[in-house]
Amino acid sequence: MKIAISSLDCGLDSKIDPRFGRAKFIVCYDSNTTDIECIDNSKNYNAVQGAGIKTAELVVQKNCDIVISGYLGPKAFNALNNANVKCYQKDSGTIAEAISEYEAGALSESTQANAKGHW
Repeated sequence: MKIAISSLDCGLDSKIDPRFGRAKFIVCYDSNTTDIECIDNSKNYNAVQGAGIKTAELVVQKNCDIVISGYLGPKAFNALNNANVKCYQKDSGTIAEAISEYEAGALSESTQANAKGHW
């Protein structure tokens, strides 16, 4: 299973970026291999509009099954939901903490967007 987490930097010790579409990086963690891939999201971070949808498309292209982020706008949430990517909320802490909490079942699945667009 691949988990995408919005991040302020690369690596497991990096802090979570509470914003999904305008996150500086997306850290993809493969729970089967424990490999991580850090994706520069600056193209979407600086987008005038559509950052959430473009970041969602990036996550889907990387074959991620799960997204962990603080806040997802309605368009990003719908794009992920339509691609069968499950979303979980965590807006602080490190990437490693987010992974541990997800694996322990401590994060709740989001059933709707929790931020307005253009946040």
